[in-house]
Amino acid sequence: MTTSTESLNEHAYKNAPAKTFASMSLPVLLSLIAEPLTGLVDTAFVASLGTEPLAALGIGTMVLTSAFWIFNFLGIGTQTEIAHCVGAQNKQDTVTTASTALLLALTIGALSTLLPLLFLPQIATFMGASGSMKNLAVDYMTCRIAGGPAVLFTMAAFGIFRGLQDMRTPLIVTTVINALNVLLDWLLIFGIGPFPALGVTGAALATTISQYVGMALTFYAIHRKLGLKPTFDLSRCKRLLSIGWDMTVRTGLVIAFLLYCTRTATQAGAIEGAAHQGIRQFVMFNTLLLDTFAITGQSLTGYFKGKDDTPMIKQVIRQTFGYSFVTGVITGALMIAGADIFAHYLIPPEAYTVFYGAWTVVAIFQPTNSLSYATDGILWGIGDFAFTRNAMCISCLIGIGFIALITTFKPSQPLMWIWLATGGMMLVRSAMGCYRCWQLTKA
Repeated sequence: MTTSTESLNEHAYKNAPAKTFASMSLPVLLSLIAEPLTGLVDTAFVASLGTEPLAALGIGTMVLTSAFWIFNFLGIGTQTEIAHCVGAQNKQDTVTTASTALLLALTIGALSTLLPLLFLPQIATFMGASGSMKNLAVDYMTCRIAGGPAVLFTMAAFGIFRGLQDMRTPLIVTTVINALNVLLDWLLIFGIGPFPALGVTGAALATTISQYVGMALTFYAIHRKLGLKPTFDLSRCKRLLSIGWDMTVRTGLVIAFLLYCTRTATQAGAIEGAAHQGIRQFVMFNTLLLDTFAITGQSLTGYFKGKDDTPMIKQVIRQTFGYSFVTGVITGALMIAGADIFAHYLIPPEAYTVFYGAWTVVAIFQPTNSLSYATDGILWGIGDFAFTRNAMCISCLIGIGFIALITTFKPSQPLMWIWLATGGMMLVRSAMGCYRCWQLTKA
């Protein structure tokens, strides 16, 4: 499929929608699962050093992952804006938007690196670290946070590629980053050959070096594709920051709801807390699959929005919904059929008694959950970020209200009710998103 702005006069999707959607989705999926797999390697290497280094790694990755997640608008917003420019076949606007997004990412990355350095010891203490564990966590976060500009630059760059309908370049860069990360982990954590044994700090340094290599690769690829110039457009910057506000509010409420659920499950008892963690880990991994269709749908919708091609937007909506819903049905069926297998690998035996009811609830809600991700991708592609923010606010507040009732009345199976509340929250979000997308198909 052609990816240059000059030759995208006829998108391959128009002639082969199913094949093109699948060919775009597969690289996205592979790039999304690469990072958590590398995280498992990090964990395995550091685990051999002992419990304190592993705990320090856990604190550092949790804090930094949450911090960088706040800035995911740099990827999502840039993807939509670039797709609109490409669809409109306006190369100058494409180059200006790309340059502005990358400069904004570097600026935010620099600020997000400098400001937290003063508070890392306090952050580590807040997360429950003390003594040598605290020192290790601070060292890890200090080294990792130095990679902030590279992380955010690459995030924006991936949005540019996906807006250009190029899903393969992010996969190639992600593969290089993670392969280099694993190699440097081995060399720097354990001190192989001339390299010093740096322990958990070596794991942080390996990640930071890999991120800057990824930044260089993405800059080279974008410059070759677009011929970048150091242009900063204030109006486009304001548009991205407006999207950032919508996404930050949305993300903040999601985090608040998830933390409230985890807190409620933990307060119910250690068994409920363990079962909740196992289910949550599966749900988070399954999110990667659903995000795949959302990202692909966003790129295609954004492109045809730029071309003002309403019939093709409707086609993308139907296809994104179809892929997502069928995936949700299959996932739910597999969850129910393989409940014993999942329980064996996800939780300790003593948690089985509270696991199955909650697991079944999660499985039943998979089809509607899948549609909520699909609607997000479609509406982001259209550029309707305010609606997705409002829908998430309403659904999360309803979900938080249900969780508050659970903490007040303390039902006999709290974990099942927690996941019922989560499913209900996702159902409300899905219903609102589906109605909005239905309006688009009727326009």
